Amino acid sequence: MSDVAHPGWEGRTLRHIVGEGVWAALLEGAHERLHPARDVLLRQGEDGSHVLVLLSGLTKVVRAERDGAKDLLAFRGPGELLGEMAVRGGGGRLASVETLDPCRVAVMPAARFGRFVDDHRLAPHLERHAIIRVRETTEGRHTGEAPQRVAGALVRIADISYWPGPCVREGVELPLSVMDLAQHLKMSRNTVGRLIAQEPVFGAVRVRGRGGIEIGDLPALRRFAARETPSHHSNVTRVT
Repeated sequence: MSDVAHPGWEGRTLRHIVGEGVWAALLEGAHERLHPARDVLLRQGEDGSHVLVLLSGLTKVVRAERDGAKDLLAFRGPGELLGEMAVRGGGGRLASVETLDPCRVAVMPAARFGRFVDDHRLAPHLERHAIIRVRETTEGRHTGEAPQRVAGALVRIADISYWPGPCVREGVELPLSVMDLAQHLKMSRNTVGRLIAQEPVFGAVRVRGRGGIEIGDLPALRRFAARETPSHHSNVTRVT
């Protein structure tokens, strides 16, 4: 099994961890599907009958609580598995997975996935990757001041959106809304919108209503999220 493609990048995907050979074998014989934006790939409560391999596009993992509130747990991009926990652990799915932009996935039945995990001895790698994902999500949602948390979330989403990551572009457009970001960070939509409008570091960020968020200077946002001083600022532009 090969090592990761980007040593030191904590946000590496499962594809990085298992290596290209195992990843290619995983896709052999799998049925591919295309899904439009804002489509439900996996639904909370359903049986874990299959696993999805995310080949392209960005998704969000959302859990509906008993009081009706929605908790946007995480974002997932290319190189990840979706729904493997319900397949391996049994029982219903603990959350839904929805597309944020058009996505291409490969479908693997639960029985075949189980055999593949056993044949390639992937269980320890899946467990380690699950722990890494939980830690990164928890720290990103709850650690640091509000402006750093918003900046850090935007950087992480940009990184996972672009295979093989991290994203090295200066400008990037993310297919998520301010509400998506607010739900993920457990902030109000108004708070996130106010931070983007008022904090100088977000000067190169443009909010396109519900249609997306454009980052004009990702390196500056990355430095700010790491609590370094950005090199320059500009005024925010809103496009409705």
